[in-house]
Amino acid sequence: MSTDPSPLAGGLLIGLSAAMLILLNGRVAGVSGLVANLARPLGGRWLADLAFILGLILGPPLFMRLSGHWPAMRIEAGLPVLILAGILVGFGTRLGSGCTSGHGVCGLARLSPRSLAAVLVFVGTGMLTVAAVRVLS
Repeated sequence: MSTDPSPLAGGLLIGLSAAMLILLNGRVAGVSGLVANLARPLGGRWLADLAFILGLILGPPLFMRLSGHWPAMRIEAGLPVLILAGILVGFGTRLGSGCTSGHGVCGLARLSPRSLAAVLVFVGTGMLTVAAVRVLS
């Protein structure tokens, strides 16, 4: 069992930010929807969406500033695979009407049947993908 408090702190901050967004703005913290709204004309929600996304982007530099080191990351895929994965994730979020944050964090917390179905699909697909990659490599 890990004694590193970072995952717990991160989970608490994600939950807190999602709760604050829905309580203060009446919006679900679905990151794909928030990013999509940035392409629309300026409005009251645009600035709030931008602030939320900037908070996500500035999280790692803040972590580095507070801890003295960057969060551990290991990406083994090449650029073409990452681009293809990004396109597929973008397509999937549109097809599923949301992403892991919208369905997995907020939707499940609201006991949404649609979110439960979406989470089962993307977790199952992820498991099948890992199994396929292991067999092929």
